[in-house]
Amino acid sequence: MIHDLDESLRTLVRRDALGGSDVDIAFDAPTREWAAHRNTPTVDLYLYDIREDLQRRTVAWEPVRDENGRVTERRPPDRMYKLSYLVTAWTQRPEDEHRLLSAMLYCFLRHERLPEDVLAGVLAGTVAPVLATIALPPPPDRSLSDVWSALGGELKPSLDLVVTAPFEVRRQQEAGPPVESGVSVRMSDTRDQRVADTRVPKAGGRRGKPRAPAAR
Repeated sequence: MIHDLDESLRTLVRRDALGGSDVDIAFDAPTREWAAHRNTPTVDLYLYDIREDLQRRTVAWEPVRDENGRVTERRPPDRMYKLSYLVTAWTQRPEDEHRLLSAMLYCFLRHERLPEDVLAGVLAGTVAPVLATIALPPPPDRSLSDVWSALGGELKPSLDLVVTAPFEVRRQQEAGPPVESGVSVRMSDTRDQRVADTRVPKAGGRRGKPRAPAAR
């Protein structure tokens, strides 16, 4: 799924952000060594974080039906994952980098849901939408400055792109045989079984004869 998402983003950025220009698109870690070897304008989308979106998790298994509409299998629902990309622009002039970042920002503000005609691989046949947010404040446990520190590079203008995409769980469970007969209910009539009363002697008294049960 991840490589299909990369190709989907490449197609969208090439078409709607770069407008067919000769700017390269990369997915490399923007380290100092990598930046030193760049000699052409480049937009880099570095995938630095992957985590499941627990708020979108569902537990109900989905039925799989045959051509006759009969349930043959059941499978767990797709898991939704958030993939975070560090978006940077690399040119000889800061003004050109800002223009590229502006084009990237505008592209993903327009497409909060990735268009179906850019989805590649398994994403092309999924029912769940592929959502995108850009330049939102990161969560408290994730800082972009920490990402730059881990990369060993100098902090520069960047955009935080978060894409939420489904991941198919390829696990199925065979369904049981179809029910061919109706439900039958068996009922029985129960009557109270009453026990005859017996006389209980008083303490220290004479034992009497048992009293016959009263006529009902």
